[in-house]
Amino acid sequence: MSQNKAAAGKSFYLSTPIYYVNDAPHIGHAYTTVAGDVLTRWHRQRGESVWFLTGTDEHGQKVMRTAEANNVSPQAWVDNLVETAWKPNWRALNIANDDFIRTTEPRHMERVQRFLQSLKDAGHIYAGKYEGPYCVGCEEFKLPGDLIDKDGEKLCPIHSKPIELVNENNWFFRLSAFVEPLLQHYRDNPEACQPESARNEVVSFLESGVNDLSISRSTFDWGIPVPWDKDQVVYVWFDALLNYATAVGLGDDPESAGGKKFAQTWPCDVHLVGKDILRFHAVIWPAMLMAAGLPVPGKIFAHGWLLVGGEKMSKSKLTGIAPSDITDHFGVDAFRYYFLRAIPFGTDGSFSWEDMHARYTSELANDFGNLASRLAAMVQKYCCGVLPAVSHDAGLEATLAATVEKADAAMCALDFQGGINAIMDFCKRVNGYVTEQEPWVLAKDPANQATLEGVLYNTAESLRALAVLLHPVMPATCEILWESLGANKTIGAIGDEQIGNVATWGQLPPGSLVEKSAVLFPRLETAE
Repeated sequence: MSQNKAAAGKSFYLSTPIYYVNDAPHIGHAYTTVAGDVLTRWHRQRGESVWFLTGTDEHGQKVMRTAEANNVSPQAWVDNLVETAWKPNWRALNIANDDFIRTTEPRHMERVQRFLQSLKDAGHIYAGKYEGPYCVGCEEFKLPGDLIDKDGEKLCPIHSKPIELVNENNWFFRLSAFVEPLLQHYRDNPEACQPESARNEVVSFLESGVNDLSISRSTFDWGIPVPWDKDQVVYVWFDALLNYATAVGLGDDPESAGGKKFAQTWPCDVHLVGKDILRFHAVIWPAMLMAAGLPVPGKIFAHGWLLVGGEKMSKSKLTGIAPSDITDHFGVDAFRYYFLRAIPFGTDGSFSWEDMHARYTSELANDFGNLASRLAAMVQKYCCGVLPAVSHDAGLEATLAATVEKADAAMCALDFQGGINAIMDFCKRVNGYVTEQEPWVLAKDPANQATLEGVLYNTAESLRALAVLLHPVMPATCEILWESLGANKTIGAIGDEQIGNVATWGQLPPGSLVEKSAVLFPRLETAE
């Protein structure tokens, strides 16, 4: 059994990487955060206690230099970006995070210093000298084998920019001491690093030999002071990796509010990262936790890159696309749907305006949106807007039960594409049912009224189920549909509906008022 098996009463805890604030977010950042939001919304609708953390990484040389280039202090630079770009983006994308951690907050800085001191006191930290390549863009001490040669220069393969040679007297963490414990952890718990390709990369890296890690910098001062050496600041990654624990009370007295929060929350059940920062999160971070005697994360999941023109999305390479560039045209819920539906989570995927337009039109407007509008129009026309008596269709009920089971398994396994496909297959099945039953033909003969009403009830009840199942993915749209079905008045808030109850047929009460809503997915204006 994994050491991270959730104890009774423990919250499902999901964290995203904290994002580096040298610029505004692009859709690569949004991809990770939306995935976290969808997964935590799904777990909430399973009836679980959930804690969802995101935030910003604000220290380090890159932020300092960017601020200097803009003639402001580093603190002023990060304060402005967090409040005008990062937090507003997550609000605009309907991200329901429970906390937002900033590494410049006192709660984080104080807990980092306390943690660092405890590692030094336990003998895990020692003084040493670092000489070697450093990429400021990655904020990473590079191995010679990590670099690429171009015109006689050594370049970072991520940023395609020259590295800098660093020569500093620093403090080191005995990372090498945790190679065997980490290898044993991943052998015993293959689910702890996913997908399999990511775990294989981590194991290969560990087996190749790992050096101790420099965990301080002495040539600049934008960072958390090393508690026993005020001439040095904590290396930005060692600082940043602790946020997932400092945000929930790392090191606080067990009887304090922070200590109780830590007991209820830690360890992370799922931590999401982009694959380019996998080593930090699957090697350095768990080693730090092991050194402190703390449980390590249950699952670190490395998703692929969003590609533009075949290259990883990046502001430095001018391939970054702001989320609003897409949401202004397609809407927020279509944005949330598309990236998790179109790209298998864990693999690279190319963003395409044409593909998004095609899926929006076919899957959202035609399959889902049109079904909802047709149902509302027919109940208005044939039943004076009042939902008729409960009806049953064995085929639809069986398909729904199978859909819920398949979608739940997929979503909990972070197979967002598989989960969404299962739900949309049910949507297609309901459309097929309406086409087969031809309620518009049945309506021509009063003798068919009971049969007609049965078709309409079954369609409405199917839409109830679709609204709940798609709510974690497209919350705003599904709330509109829920209200159109009258379910908010007769059943209650859609966010309180549990996945495990979705397949119970006949929940929409007869007599509910079904009203036409605004078009869920309006026809798109032709892009210039």
